[in-house]
Amino acid sequence: MLADLRTAARPLRTPADLDPLLDAIGDARYVLLGEASHGTSEFYTWRADISRRLITEKGFSFIAVEGDWPDCYRVNRYVKHLPDSGRSAEDVLHAFERWPTWMWANREVIALAEWLREHNRRIASGRQAGFYGLDVYSLWESMAAVVEYLERSDPEAATAARRAYSCFDPYHEDAQEYARATALVPTSCERETVSMLNALRAKAAEYPRDGHDARFNAEQNALVARNAERYYRTMIRGGPTSWNVRDYHMVETLERLMMHHGPLAKAIVWEHNTHVGDARFTDMANHGMVNVGQVVRENHDAPDVTLVGFGTHRGTVIAASEWGAPMRTMEVPRARDGSWEDLLHREIGANALLLFDGTGDGGIRDLDQPVDHRAIGVVYHSHAERWGNYVPTVVPRRYDAFLHIDETRAVDPLHMPVSRINELPETYPTGM
Repeated sequence: MLADLRTAARPLRTPADLDPLLDAIGDARYVLLGEASHGTSEFYTWRADISRRLITEKGFSFIAVEGDWPDCYRVNRYVKHLPDSGRSAEDVLHAFERWPTWMWANREVIALAEWLREHNRRIASGRQAGFYGLDVYSLWESMAAVVEYLERSDPEAATAARRAYSCFDPYHEDAQEYARATALVPTSCERETVSMLNALRAKAAEYPRDGHDARFNAEQNALVARNAERYYRTMIRGGPTSWNVRDYHMVETLERLMMHHGPLAKAIVWEHNTHVGDARFTDMANHGMVNVGQVVRENHDAPDVTLVGFGTHRGTVIAASEWGAPMRTMEVPRARDGSWEDLLHREIGANALLLFDGTGDGGIRDLDQPVDHRAIGVVYHSHAERWGNYVPTVVPRRYDAFLHIDETRAVDPLHMPVSRINELPETYPTGM
């Protein structure tokens, strides 16, 4: 295997080295780009390099990310030069307030958003590249967006929406409180969110003056509200159901975006490897979990879908010690002995691109067996890596291609404070 691995690895130094990946993508309409953490700069910058080339060379329609719909839709408005959409990408992204803010409120995404805006300056409005969020967390924000839309378009319907969504008032915009309440008594606000989505869909044709995009945005927020209610209600009960609700929602949103952009639409997706890499070739399948990459593969012919994984051997990362805690720059230790990342470091020792040929071992002898593959979440304890943070993976079945970045650094977040290794906290007195 080792000789085959060294032969298969291609150098990865500049965006020009992505040519083999662009060739392998071919005419695919879905390109899903992963990441091994939510806080590594190189994962963002290399995904941006791939996305720029897909948009300019292959006509891809939009980037859809593991982020909230309302926040990301503001970015979409900005990159498309829509009225009152913000003075700069930094202003727009600084408004991302849901923890972990650093996932999208960072300088790497600023650079991408400004590039998209400049690219779109030369493109007709119906063909501009978009930026959207696929996630399901924004329950209260999405309900507020539905009411705001209806206040402009149909005040009577807005009154009905406020009445329906008032079911959530006792929970003070606290999803955990709502989830706990539904676990204690057999009640929920499911009926109200379903009825609002159905009502909005039934009357959409009556709101022509608001434009196709505005109606789509309102309907999507109603869909988020419906699925978020279910997500939080099932999350409190544990098990794989809430994970699957979330990933099915992301696939549903992705397919809605494809329909919205027309029959020739092409999608770029940015999500964690745990969502992008086909779950059937990890231990997730043993726990009854599916993910976006698996479902997109199941729903479309193989040439239409390319799944790209990312990983690193060592470096630093932005993460937190517990959910909701302040972000910190943390050390990512050298990869566990015998892991996929350790193997790539020992045999290649540099940034590399690997393409798999679709066979069981991907064209690399003996790679058809599970190997430990690192996954870092927004909550991270690097000292505990010997017990966790690795997913048994049949790499060439989970992905179609893989980018290995041997040494990485933490993403550059906008929100402060951020604790850094051996440094005093920094501030940005002039917004830099």
